[in-house]
Amino acid sequence: MDEPNQRMALAAAAQARGESLAALSRLIGRNPAYLQQFVARGTPRLLAERDRRRLARYLGLADAVLGGPAVEGLVAVNRVDAGAAAGSGRAVETERRSALLLDPALLRRLGVRADMASTIRVEGASMHPTLADGDEILVDGARRVPGGRGGIFVFREDELVAVKRLRTLGTEIELASDNPDFPTRIVPATAIAVIGRVVWLHRRLI
Repeated sequence: MDEPNQRMALAAAAQARGESLAALSRLIGRNPAYLQQFVARGTPRLLAERDRRRLARYLGLADAVLGGPAVEGLVAVNRVDAGAAAGSGRAVETERRSALLLDPALLRRLGVRADMASTIRVEGASMHPTLADGDEILVDGARRVPGGRGGIFVFREDELVAVKRLRTLGTEIELASDNPDFPTRIVPATAIAVIGRVVWLHRRLI
């Protein structure tokens, strides 16, 4: 990733985690203005390897996103080691992240930027047969507006993470399951925080 995008990725990841750049500067043993200068002025031009790796681990980013070496032929996508419940939702106290390496051609076909993508495991049966318990889904964080036609999205509701088929109905959102045994709900649009749209899945065949 080029230098301007590295700085943008750091700022976006800090904001998403609710961390200030000053706090992150202290985390890596630097003065409080260090990362603010990096983001706003490009000083330093590149993060030191030790600083970069510590920030990447803490923020759940692939090392390559902050300027680390990329794996030739593959791109790193964040894997969230938690589940998106295909049911009433799953409380996530902590989210450990690791990198999943994917073919960049796949991401291009799906129209997904690697730095906006993450994968997460499905838990439960409410989206069966479309999504099964244990499936790993690719989520595009750049697509967070369901719209009138809708789609399958991962979202938070009351600190619970879930995956459903969402559709915008004026100022409300329809939350539907593909499994008819689970009810459809309509909630105010402000009641949920959309994480991203599900664009791809892979599952183990037994």
